[in-house]
Amino acid sequence: MSTQTFSELQSAIHDILLHIRETEYSFREAIAAVHPGNRERARNFVHYLALRSFDLRKIQGALSELGISSLAHAEGYTLYNVLRVEHLLHLVDGGQDTFLERHQDNIPPYSYDGYLAAFREQIRRLFGGQADDNSHTRLMVTLPSDAASDYELVLHLAEAGMNVARINTSHDNPESWASMVEHVRKAQEATGADVRIYMDLSGPKIRTDFSDIRLWRKKRWLTKKQRLLLQKDDRIVLCKNPKKWKPEDDGAKPVAAFRCTEPSILKDIQTGDRIFFDDGKLGGLIEQNTQKGAVIRITQAALEGSKLRHRKGINLPDTQLRLPSLTDRDHEHLPTIAKMADMVGYSFVRQPSDVQELQDQLSKLGRADLGIILKIETREAFRQFPGMILQALQSPSVGVMIARGDLAVEIGFERIAEVQEEIMWLSEAALVPDIWATQVLESLVKKGQATRGDITDAAMAARASCVMLNKGPNIVEAVRILRNITDRMAQHQQRKHGSLRPLAVATDFIYG
Repeated sequence: MSTQTFSELQSAIHDILLHIRETEYSFREAIAAVHPGNRERARNFVHYLALRSFDLRKIQGALSELGISSLAHAEGYTLYNVLRVEHLLHLVDGGQDTFLERHQDNIPPYSYDGYLAAFREQIRRLFGGQADDNSHTRLMVTLPSDAASDYELVLHLAEAGMNVARINTSHDNPESWASMVEHVRKAQEATGADVRIYMDLSGPKIRTDFSDIRLWRKKRWLTKKQRLLLQKDDRIVLCKNPKKWKPEDDGAKPVAAFRCTEPSILKDIQTGDRIFFDDGKLGGLIEQNTQKGAVIRITQAALEGSKLRHRKGINLPDTQLRLPSLTDRDHEHLPTIAKMADMVGYSFVRQPSDVQELQDQLSKLGRADLGIILKIETREAFRQFPGMILQALQSPSVGVMIARGDLAVEIGFERIAEVQEEIMWLSEAALVPDIWATQVLESLVKKGQATRGDITDAAMAARASCVMLNKGPNIVEAVRILRNITDRMAQHQQRKHGSLRPLAVATDFIYG
């Protein structure tokens, strides 16, 4: 063995097993608190977090050199995998006893086959499907407003392969949602398809508000389309009352001052915090913040300038926002969602207490059984992911959405590929179905022609339990093509593979 002696490898595996047991004991209360049907999922999740707090790269290489199964795909059956490796090393070293004799007092949550069966059942419970549908990636489709009046559109989507119909409560109204649900149920009967209803809570939406904008450099205002042209090093002001903002006469007057839809965030913003607009198309730095407003210097824009519009999203990845995850609007819509939906998408969820709040509200509505989808769209949500999963497992049915648009802005575009992989690993360890979302086949949906990048992204998405498509004029064709891609990819791979460096999110959770 080139990197480790045999005895060192045995010792390393022994240390991992010891740490797994110690970690399970440390989190015994959290495991005991989950829904009774989720105890083994919680145990395995904690085991995987313990495993991934080690640097496993040398161990994996040494095991491969011996021809022994490595730890590369241990997400769903962690303890069983490590125990098997330990037993094989024992046999190589001359041991004679059987696996069951050695480990009868340390029963793993799942064997490999047991994990596959249990995970498939969780996917079927949340996203639907037949009992023998073992490798089918589910497809979620965001219903357009037309779906409330156009039954044929919903029927064609079901025929093309839609498994989950998504209704975004940020748009339309309860009457329209009820009509959409009625059309989905009617399409189910017509096609025999098992289509589930997913409804998104709006959550707090931080957006630009140009309704009372003040301009100092009118040449930057594109009046016909109401867009503000911004260039690098320009200054803008985010404030409560643009008309009363008086810039200091320091030679660096701002281009404009405007509001945002959540003015309370001004209390949380700190000098030096980064701020992004319109899905990261514009970036800036908070140069100063007073009780009246925050001065922002643009640090990221296109060479010819970038245009900012009314009602575009704002991201503050460095800021500890004190906004509630459940807004008054969400509380208003929850009873309707509880009546109509099979699962609810939790926007802007950031920490375990947020999850508990939604669980409490659903219990009051008599829908503790409603599936909960945690939308991971902020830096804080990713950092708090392990704790949120353990809290969410107190509900019988749980899923995760990788909201790649906002998440990429929050953590940086260069890290999104890495982070989405980590979320998928951790979700699988808890046997929690995951949804790959944001801009899948976007060019095809909106323009009728897919790019090579779109197809590659869709093929990668097939490793998730479910893939979400956004609405657009070519959505039915996009569903057909995505169904073809995911079915083909299912013949070549089962979820994902990866290297085993330590995961900071696992280490931080265990060691605090």
